[in-house]
Amino acid sequence: MTSTGKADLPPFFGLNPEKAATALGQPVDTARFAKAATFAARGREELARNGHAPDGRKRLRLFSTWEVCRYLIPVNPAHFRRVLKAHPDLPQGKGDGNSKWFSLEEVMALRDHFATEGAKDREYRPWRPQGLDAKILAVANFKGGVGKTSTCAHLAMSAALDGYRVLVIDLDSQGSLTSIMGGRVEDEWQTAFPLLARDFALHVEAENRVREAAGTPPLPLDETLTEALKVSPRNLIQPTHWPNIDLLGAQLNLYWAEFQVPVWRMQERSWPLWDALTNSLSGTGMLQDYDLVFIDTPPALGYLTINALAAADILLIPLGASFLEFDSTGRFFDMLYSTFASIEDGENRVRARDGLPEVRFEWDAVRTLVTRFDAAQQTELANVIHAYFGDLMTTFRQDLTAMIGQAGEQVNGIYEADYREFNRDTYVRGRETFDRTWAEVKELILGAWWRDAEAARAEGDHDGE
Repeated sequence: MTSTGKADLPPFFGLNPEKAATALGQPVDTARFAKAATFAARGREELARNGHAPDGRKRLRLFSTWEVCRYLIPVNPAHFRRVLKAHPDLPQGKGDGNSKWFSLEEVMALRDHFATEGAKDREYRPWRPQGLDAKILAVANFKGGVGKTSTCAHLAMSAALDGYRVLVIDLDSQGSLTSIMGGRVEDEWQTAFPLLARDFALHVEAENRVREAAGTPPLPLDETLTEALKVSPRNLIQPTHWPNIDLLGAQLNLYWAEFQVPVWRMQERSWPLWDALTNSLSGTGMLQDYDLVFIDTPPALGYLTINALAAADILLIPLGASFLEFDSTGRFFDMLYSTFASIEDGENRVRARDGLPEVRFEWDAVRTLVTRFDAAQQTELANVIHAYFGDLMTTFRQDLTAMIGQAGEQVNGIYEADYREFNRDTYVRGRETFDRTWAEVKELILGAWWRDAEAARAEGDHDGE
């Protein structure tokens, strides 16, 4: 209230157009965008270096005896210390007295020892059936800001801490997952782009062999396609500061794939563009090199996302407990149906004509998961969302904690945060929200692997009859 007793007017009343024009400044041309991008690049590099080693590389922190025994190796701390004392050849950690700290490489070596010498009823290594391919998990939603990248990163880190060999693939040209994993990507030729180009080039080469036999002119291979044929997919993979996580990174120029892929498809309509990433992973044996592959997708249902979803065994769809995100995710499901049903219909008409079996898209599991959850304000709406999505929802909701917010500010995952920067209860709560999400996702993975193993065993028994 003012001294006259009248209420103050809202700030959008009484604005002076002449003063507004003076404050407006000169019109902005495209060169100003370049200047802003340059400044942002400098700032991004500076912020990304926070907490890094002097050489600018990320380093994974050490893990205390308390963490190792609580989260990584199911063993009593006193027994853990006795085992180290009895086996001086094992990693002994750094530090004095009972306060020892271990690298993840050392934890992995200790895990191997306990798996061989420890109690038979303990799970020192995660289960993974022999002879089966890695499971591919895609994290997708065409609405931004739903926690897609952080969910993908934390699940990958959870799996790595659990003992799995992990490959993370960043298909979002914003490159946020690449930044979290400390990756360096110079241009599109260090991203998934050459994998898509190589798949199309191989398709053109196969088509040209058919054309040569029929005496018809070959399809041209331009400079991009010729260069892509020289690319070894494995050479695009870079190690990260995690000893058991590798990365196929992204950067801005990856977005050009969204323009180039439809051009290739128009040139050769028989090219199954949605299988390009699948072919690159399975055709090169990379699915035997890793246990799990996590793919972060762009916030759009474009050609890169379609490739990720077609390659995936398990689809995870993060969303916040709000009406807009619920509405957007429902429309995302509608678009998924329209897109993949359209591909199936179009392909199967051709296949029926040629006497080939039908193509059918199928996923081991699809789950939506609530992220950034505030139980005090969002429980009722989250329950409503759960009621509508039913068995397509995970039961646990990821709480938003101070630890999660701080980790995001430092371009880190919460598993990379040193618990000494918080009180221990805060750290435990922060971890729990992703540990419980990982538990549900891991159960999906194990169930899918078990089903695959049983199917392979049944097929083997049938072939042996």
